[in-house]
Amino acid sequence: MGAPGPCVVALVVSPGHNYWFYSRDPAEGVGPHPTSYPQQVEVVAHQGIRGDRFFGKVSRLASSVSLFAAEAVEAVEDELGLERGSLDPRLARRNVVVRGIDLNGLRGRPFALDSGDGPVRFTAAGETSPCAWMDDRLAPGARDALRGRGGLRAEPTSSGVLRVGPVRLIADVDLDPARAGMRVRRGSRLP
Repeated sequence: MGAPGPCVVALVVSPGHNYWFYSRDPAEGVGPHPTSYPQQVEVVAHQGIRGDRFFGKVSRLASSVSLFAAEAVEAVEDELGLERGSLDPRLARRNVVVRGIDLNGLRGRPFALDSGDGPVRFTAAGETSPCAWMDDRLAPGARDALRGRGGLRAEPTSSGVLRVGPVRLIADVDLDPARAGMRVRRGSRLP
């Protein structure tokens, strides 16, 4: 029996920012905005995910949608000596948590995800760099452990629906699913 194909593990949506960079104490800096984990989201071209904090915001970073590999959290667990499954990848607050997709290999490239309702097209930007909040929300040391595998920023170039479950990746480059969650240093050659 072969390995299962790529999938969307979780979808994460919040109407506002909850992690404030000016607070020294994360307990004081967590905002009041609810975070939801819907089974599907509506992606709107050049706007983002309807109902999310980045929807319709202009950004030079092309960051209206963020993606995160579940394998990155497993690598953090291994690196920090934690039991597998002890960290919840949704706590990184990236919009689309995937499994079986080498997100670093998509940097700067067009790609699409099709979860059964037709392809939703994106243009990938760079890494979603982990912030200090990862040490509080995931585990002490998680920020450093996530460097080079903190996720991917992307701009949707078409509208559609993404669902939790199996997904078809459409890309102009061959990607190795075994590289999902692996660290890539800035300035490194990408596959």
